[in-house]
Amino acid sequence: MLTYTPVSEAGGVGKTTTAATLAVSHARAGHDVLAIDMDTQNGSLTYLFGPEYDRGDTQIDNLVRHLVGRPKGSFQDLAHEVEHGVDLIPSHNMLEDLHEFLLNEKNQAEKLGESYSMYHQLHRVLRETNVRDEYDVVIVDSAGKAGPILYNALVAVRNVVIPFEATAKGQESIEGLDDLVEGLESSIGVDVGVLAVVPIGYKNTRDQREILGELRESGFSVPVVIGERGSMMEGCWKQQCSPYTYVEQYRDRKRDYELDTLDQFDDLARHLEREAGLETPEVMA
Repeated sequence: MLTYTPVSEAGGVGKTTTAATLAVSHARAGHDVLAIDMDTQNGSLTYLFGPEYDRGDTQIDNLVRHLVGRPKGSFQDLAHEVEHGVDLIPSHNMLEDLHEFLLNEKNQAEKLGESYSMYHQLHRVLRETNVRDEYDVVIVDSAGKAGPILYNALVAVRNVVIPFEATAKGQESIEGLDDLVEGLESSIGVDVGVLAVVPIGYKNTRDQREILGELRESGFSVPVVIGERGSMMEGCWKQQCSPYTYVEQYRDRKRDYELDTLDQFDDLARHLEREAGLETPEVMA
């Protein structure tokens, strides 16, 4: 089973677009894919894939209720089928108060003499609902900053993919994430692996070449380098779809460089699948 979360200290649409594109690529290759949206921003997977869903309705069942042990239904019923059969568990506004909810649960447990980890609740939910038996790939699109949402995602999936802007600021965020992962490993006792660093928006400038060289020398896996594709990515958000659907359905003229970029995302997805020992069950449509 392949499990990971795309993490970028700066957050933003690059992280979410990477999560969506990889989810669809895994599904196109024949894998059963679960995408979990834990991003509290409106520009999240839930918006990009556009299922009919009211993230502000406090009466409906949602992921937070399951994390705090107060579900209104089954975990499987949270999922909406979106592009190419990807199952999406949408974000909900209650995630903004997740820290408070989890802290209340922790305090109650301690009063009863019970142990409670605020950061193991997503892991618990996925284990108790036998997600491993139903899916080949689980991707959690989490919050971009440190906190209980990101920590729950990391504890549950144990792997990260890092969309990376090849700039000095991006380089700092890589170093900051490295420190974050080390701190999480030492405080919670879980190992978090970096499956890949993915330079995006690459323009092949001298400074970017230097930064990319340093990144590769540091030992991180860099399977692909994604060029500047602002028009395609902006089109995805406008049409609320993955780049695959955008190019296939909304481009009146196919652009070779965009098709090459989709091939690169497929190469990245196959790389991640090999890392987890997954075999591609069928030829992609």
